[in-house]
Amino acid sequence: MKPELIRCPWPSDELYRRYHDEEWGVPVHDDRRLFEYLILEGAQAGLSWHTVLKKRENYRAAFDNFEAEKIARYGEKKVAALLANAGIIRNRLKIAATIQNAKAFLKVQAEFGSFDKYLWRFVDGQPIINRRRRMADVPVRTPISDALSKDLIQRGFKFVGTTICYANMQAVGMVNDHLVTCFRHADLS
Repeated sequence: MKPELIRCPWPSDELYRRYHDEEWGVPVHDDRRLFEYLILEGAQAGLSWHTVLKKRENYRAAFDNFEAEKIARYGEKKVAALLANAGIIRNRLKIAATIQNAKAFLKVQAEFGSFDKYLWRFVDGQPIINRRRRMADVPVRTPISDALSKDLIQRGFKFVGTTICYANMQAVGMVNDHLVTCFRHADLS
């Protein structure tokens, strides 16, 4: 019999366990995936990540698999279709922010060569390996997420407050916030 894996306490169902075990905290360097995470973190604002995770496949279909070039060209007809799409979070401000963020994302790619180069420079290109023992020790923001948020806002991004930025940093592996008791902490250190 296989021993039970010890993981962080927050995965409450199979969807969350798969996300925790396979994605959360794994360093991402693909621009399209980085854009997807940024948009989904913004969509989560005021909601739970679980809600967004359940709708992720619908988001991929509705937003052209997060191809920023296509999203940046969305007009009112596409916005109306998105607002009518029950498979996503139908919030006009969040949809408008996604379009704006696609435009800002493309400008960052042009300036830095890739969004990956831009984003990972905030952690000197290497994940920050934290050694947290309790969920209460995990912050919702840090000075780095503050700086990232400020810079993104100055570049025209929306729904990128410091808490959203820190959650994004955790998701894309810029920080390893798996508890030290979790099997994924060692895997990603």
